[in-house]
Amino acid sequence: MVISEHLTLAELIRSESAKRNGITNMPPPEHIINLKELAENIFEPIRANFRTPILISSGYRSRELNAKIGGANTSQHSFGQAIDIDMDGTNYGVTNSDIFHFIKDKLSFDQLIWELGNDTNPDWVHCSYSNRHRKEVLIAYKTLGTTHYKKYYANNKTEKTIL
Repeated sequence: MVISEHLTLAELIRSESAKRNGITNMPPPEHIINLKELAENIFEPIRANFRTPILISSGYRSRELNAKIGGANTSQHSFGQAIDIDMDGTNYGVTNSDIFHFIKDKLSFDQLIWELGNDTNPDWVHCSYSNRHRKEVLIAYKTLGTTHYKKYYANNKTEKTIL
C-alpha cells in the first residue's frame, strides 16, 4: 500500500523484533490515516528538501510490538503518528543533525527529539505529527543506563530536565 509519493506501508511496519516474536504489526484504518498525515507533513517535505532517500529506522508499532520492545505506553508510534529517522552510515550527504534542524526550523510537528548521540549529531531523530502541534523539542540522554529528556534551547545555555 502506498502511503505517500515516496513511502509505502511496508517500510513503516517493517520490524525485525516483530518477525522474531511472531507479532503482526499491521495498523488499523485509523492509524493508516495518521501515517498518511505524518508522511505528507513530515516525511515528504524532508525528502523534497534534501532530494535523497530518507531512512526510517522505526515507524508504526502495534501495541503488542511496542510493549515487547519496551516502548512507552503513550508512544505515538503505536498510533501511526511518529517516525524515527537515521541517516548515519549512508552516502547521501545528509546527517541526522541536518534532519533535526530542518524539521525544527521549517515544519509543523508535535514532538521532535534529538535521540542520544553527541553535541554535533544525534544517533537518530524522532518526530511525531498530530493535531496537537505542540512543537515540543527535546534532547534524549542517558544517565546510569536510564533515558532522560531535557528541553532543547537553541543557545543550549539553559536546559531543563523534564523526565
